[in-house]
Amino acid sequence: MPRRHVSPPVNLPPFQSLLDAHGAAVHRFLVASVGRVDADDCYQETWLAALRAYPMLRDASNLRSWIFTVAARKAIDHVRARRRQPVAVGDVPEPAAAPGTDPPDDGLWGRVRDLPSKQRTALALRYVADAGYDEISAVMGTSEEAARRNVHEALKRLRTEYER
Repeated sequence: MPRRHVSPPVNLPPFQSLLDAHGAAVHRFLVASVGRVDADDCYQETWLAALRAYPMLRDASNLRSWIFTVAARKAIDHVRARRRQPVAVGDVPEPAAAPGTDPPDDGLWGRVRDLPSKQRTALALRYVADAGYDEISAVMGTSEEAARRNVHEALKRLRTEYER
């Protein structure tokens, strides 16, 4: 009977040390990605998913990128789920402004949350989590060039919209 190749167990640090080292940065990233109100739920979902997957990790060389990948996916899932839910309203409100006028200013982070998910994730990782382009590319599963491009396009779009 042929032997199946089993990879040797990875020497993982205690999960609590991962949480202690990266918890605050992950929370800041989620606040920038989904907003302060929803960040706590995404934060809990991130760490629960990470706790379930942690014993099965085969490569512990870059745990920071791994946990940010989990957080980015939870943020994307949250945004997608929120967009699919109907919003109950009593009476249909009158438009606040005439068509063709600028929308009310929701602040810079409101505009960041309105960016496409790849741009929002790359921008939040770069400026909130202080991640380098190599780490952004690892988290997002893209090349470093694509990570740079996503950050560049997000900044360009924000500048254009913020100057209006």
